[in-house]
Amino acid sequence: MSRMGSPTLREKAYEAFKERLFSRDIRPGQFLSQRELVAVTGMPLGAIRELIPRLEADGLIKTVPQRGMQVAHVDIDLIRNAFQLRLILEREATVEFCRNAPDELVSRLREEHVSVQREAEKGVTPELLERAQHMDWMFHDTMIDSMGNSLISSVYRVNSIKIRLIRQGDTRMLPELVTSVMREHMRILDALVARDERAALEAIEAHIDVARRRALGV
Repeated sequence: MSRMGSPTLREKAYEAFKERLFSRDIRPGQFLSQRELVAVTGMPLGAIRELIPRLEADGLIKTVPQRGMQVAHVDIDLIRNAFQLRLILEREATVEFCRNAPDELVSRLREEHVSVQREAEKGVTPELLERAQHMDWMFHDTMIDSMGNSLISSVYRVNSIKIRLIRQGDTRMLPELVTSVMREHMRILDALVARDERAALEAIEAHIDVARRRALGV
């Protein structure tokens, strides 16, 4: 962010790149030129040139000699590495959240999940699917951010982009997964409400392992 608090052109370009990635206008493994990035993001060439080093540092693109820039592609190494990092960070965050999260926050998160779970039992509409997906991301982000460590939050956000790249294949929130994902979250939340660290860790580990296995197809 700039000193005035408004996003810079490079930051806007980064957000535009993410949006196009998540909407599948930019695909994993795709080769792109700078001018193609200008066209697909709608950002000026200068902003794209400033953006590229950040995307390279985050591992979202790499320069391939004589071929151009390649968007990170989903393979077994990416899946294993991204989920291993996610597990390491979320285990620490779960313990911290279990010990220090305000009761009212934990209760509110649980109530929101109960509401979605009940609606899902009657049928998953597109609106409910979108809400459940947002709740899924928000729940994990909330626990990570509760640690109050901006470096960890930043690393987690970049890794989340890679997780969402993977989710374009087998781990995105599908209608038939809403109930099971909410059930997994409820196990975590029930343990958090009880302030049971061991149960919370077991639940978060099981939840991440299910997503990892789905991505690996095992």
